[in-house]
Amino acid sequence: MNMRVCVYGASSSRIAPVYKEAGRELGILMADADMTLIFGGGQTGMMGAVLDGIQAAGGDSIGVSPRFFDVDGVLAKSCTEFYFTETMRQRKQMMEELADAFIMTPGSIGTYEEFFEILTLKQLKQTDKPLVVLNTNGFFDPMIQMLTNAIEQDFLGDYIWELFEICDTPRKAVDWIGQGSGKAETRAL
Repeated sequence: MNMRVCVYGASSSRIAPVYKEAGRELGILMADADMTLIFGGGQTGMMGAVLDGIQAAGGDSIGVSPRFFDVDGVLAKSCTEFYFTETMRQRKQMMEELADAFIMTPGSIGTYEEFFEILTLKQLKQTDKPLVVLNTNGFFDPMIQMLTNAIEQDFLGDYIWELFEICDTPRKAVDWIGQGSGKAETRAL
């Protein structure tokens, strides 16, 4: 069964090679697992690395981007399918609707926003789609600590750990998604 997995991540071309390597590996593993990549359509950074991997392994990709990003060098026109939206909100909505699962890779403000929106939807029981944080090189340790702090100070219940999985390698992320997901174990730093 082909599964459509939305991958959120950085567009920055300045990120360290360790992240690009993990992104490329993620794409290869997704293709090997018959997973289609849904992503923001960028050709650089984590987005470009995952796309490079999935294409190298013969997998399919679906890019989704607002039209205002359609300038030279920004978008990956080599996707199997590509959809344009008018706004960032429409882009996120389309990606969410197309996806069967989500993987958050290292990124910036937009990546955090996308992750927390899906996490909020899961918290409110508006979606039950699997959600993974790919914690390459400990990138998300500060975010995990922030959530732990919110729990310790009673702003958040520890049920939050049941809503997503934290994986430290692309292999673990793809395997977890492929298994139909399970209950995430509580993380403490």
